[in-house]
Amino acid sequence: MLYWVYRCIVKIVSLLPYSLVLAIGRLLGALYYLLIKKQVNLARSAICEHLAVSREEAGKITKAMCRNIGMTFMEILYMPALNAANIRQFVKIEREEALREAIAEKKGVVVLAIHMDNWEWLGAALSLYGYPLTSFIKKQPGESVNRILEYLRTKVGIELFTRGTGETVAAARAMKKGKMLGFIADQDGGRDGIFVPFLGTMASTPAGPAFFAQKFKAPIVPIFIVRDPGGGHKTIVCDKFYYEDTGDQQKDMYNCTRKMTGIVEGIIRRYPDNWLWFQRRWNTPYPGAGKGVPGDA
Repeated sequence: MLYWVYRCIVKIVSLLPYSLVLAIGRLLGALYYLLIKKQVNLARSAICEHLAVSREEAGKITKAMCRNIGMTFMEILYMPALNAANIRQFVKIEREEALREAIAEKKGVVVLAIHMDNWEWLGAALSLYGYPLTSFIKKQPGESVNRILEYLRTKVGIELFTRGTGETVAAARAMKKGKMLGFIADQDGGRDGIFVPFLGTMASTPAGPAFFAQKFKAPIVPIFIVRDPGGGHKTIVCDKFYYEDTGDQQKDMYNCTRKMTGIVEGIIRRYPDNWLWFQRRWNTPYPGAGKGVPGDA
């Protein structure tokens, strides 16, 4: 029942003018900043600590982040209005040639993405531009939420694989067919993650991107979406790079993950109000505290 309520809301929002969708989003973002104090305070503290800025500056970044979150939320509901004919009005992909070169290798492409700006529209744009995008997803609390997100993602043509299931095999098959496999790789990696420096603190980082890059000798292409102050979004396609296999798997996995994380850190520093700072990114305690950074000896 709740799923169909969500479907009705999505249908209504997708019929609204885009300018109104953004206006409602900015209002929701302002309310979020005023009412959801726990996450606002968590974000402000994380910005102060990891960007080494004043509390006043962190407050400005947090407020802008909340405004962006409100617009992103409304844009996600608006996704059924997106199609191959109009997507370029909303999202501009820069340096497409770099992406086409990676795909042309026919080894599959590991796409590195994060919770930057409207990450759902990043996937939608890549798919609607005609790129063969597949992606791992993480189940959300509540079956109705999972169903509506699956509906929105598949509607724009994204092939989905659920983490922790037998669909990992299907993801491998997709890579063998030369498709793009997307990872949202800025969440805490838990006990199975690889600890690398991230914004000045050791953080457990998902190993999936490095694993698939190693297994298929596939290029890794970091792609980030940011909100354009003039309207819409732009997608930044970074230079491809590869997993460097020296025979020392532990060190090679670490080095690859550290390189990816360094690129992620750079884009966050450039667009701090576009990232979700209230994520518990450093939730898993670093077991090697006081032992130095692994791999640097």
